[in-house]
Amino acid sequence: MENLSRRRLLTLGAALGLAGVAAPAHAWASTGPAAAAGDGTGPQWIWDDRADPLMASMLENGHVPAINTAWEPWVGNSDPLPGGLPAEFAAYLRQVNRLPSWADPAKLDRAADFNRRRDMYLFMLYGLGSGIMSTVIPREARSVYWSAGGANMQDRAAKTFTFGYDLSQLGAFRPQGQFVVTANKTRVVHAAVRHLLPQSPHWRAVADESVPISAADILVTFHSLGTYVHRKLLDWKVPFPAADQEAFLHSWQVAVHLLGVPDEHIPQTWAQAEAQSAQVLTPILTPTPEGVALAGELLGLTAQIDLGVTRGFLNEFVRYVLSDAVGDWLGLKRDYVSAALVRTAWPAYILFREGLSPVMPGAFYAIDQMVRGLAMLFLNKGASGTTTPITIPTGNRAG
Repeated sequence: MENLSRRRLLTLGAALGLAGVAAPAHAWASTGPAAAAGDGTGPQWIWDDRADPLMASMLENGHVPAINTAWEPWVGNSDPLPGGLPAEFAAYLRQVNRLPSWADPAKLDRAADFNRRRDMYLFMLYGLGSGIMSTVIPREARSVYWSAGGANMQDRAAKTFTFGYDLSQLGAFRPQGQFVVTANKTRVVHAAVRHLLPQSPHWRAVADESVPISAADILVTFHSLGTYVHRKLLDWKVPFPAADQEAFLHSWQVAVHLLGVPDEHIPQTWAQAEAQSAQVLTPILTPTPEGVALAGELLGLTAQIDLGVTRGFLNEFVRYVLSDAVGDWLGLKRDYVSAALVRTAWPAYILFREGLSPVMPGAFYAIDQMVRGLAMLFLNKGASGTTTPITIPTGNRAG
C-alpha cells in the first residue's frame, strides 16, 4: 500500500494533459509579477521559443519515431542522455534538463514528504476534482479531445500518470528521482502538439486560438491543480502548516518553470495564485461537447474494475468537490443516497485519518478500495508499477 500510495497523484487530472485556457486580457497584470497583457507581452502571447521550432523541425524531418525509441530508457534525473538522438535535439536537452538556480532543495524535499503524508486527499482532489474540472475548461477540453491522445483516454492517462507519480516521489528533484526528465519530456510533447494541432481541421473548427498551450494556458492549468488543491485542503481543515504550504507551492513553481513558463509569470505566493485564479480560471469554466465526452470517458473507465462503489458515488463525489453546476453541465446523474454518504462520510474520514476522531466511518474501506482501484487502473492499465513511457505524437485525432 505504501508503494501504491506514492503513485496516486494526478491520474485523471494528468490524463487531460497540461493545456489550459487563456485568460481575460487584463487579468495577468493584476497580481504578482506578470507583465501587462494588453501590450501583447503577457503570458497568453508566450509559447516556447526554445522547444517549438525544434519540434517543428523534428516532426517535419521525420525524426520523432527515432527519438521515441532512443529516449524510452532515459527516465532518471542522473541518467546520461541516450545515444541515437539528433544532435540538435540532444543539445537542447543538455541546456534545459536541469533545475533552475533558484530551486530550494530543502523545500522540494519537504514538498515530497508532504505529498507522501497527504497522498489520499491529493489523489482524490487531483483525480476527481482537477481532472474533471479540466473538462469544463473549454480550450483545454478541445485541445485534449482533438489531439492524438484524446482518442484513447486510458492510454493517455497511463502515459501522463508518470508526471504526477514522479512529482510525488521522495527525492523527485534529486539525482535519484525522475521528475526533471519527466517534465522536460512533457515540455517537448507540448511543443509537438503546438505544431500538430493547428493542422487539424476538427480542432480549427472549434478553437478560438491559432496556437494551443501558451504560457497562460499552463498557468491556468496550474491553478486548476495546485491552487485548487491548496484551497480545498484549507477548506477541509486538513492540517497544513505554513512551511508545508510554502514547500507545496515551491514544487509547483519549479514544475511550471520546467514546462517552459518564464519565471516572471509564475506566482510567488499563494495569495497571488489565488487572486489570479479567481480572475482567469473560475469565470471561464463552461461545458463543451468535447469536454462532456471526455468526462464521460474518464468516469466510465472505472467500470472496468471492481471498485466496491457505484458510478453514482463517483458522480456525487465530483459534485461534492466541484459543484452541482459542474455536475449538471456534464450530465452526471444524481444519486441522492450516495450524495448523503459522500457529504457525511468524507468529512468523518478526514477526522479519522487525522486522529481527530476515534470513530472510523463505515465507508472507510469503500473509499480506500476506490482509491486503490483507480490508481492501478491508470498505472499503464495496471501493468506498470513504476513508470510509463512518454512518447511524442506524430499526428492528431482522426475525425
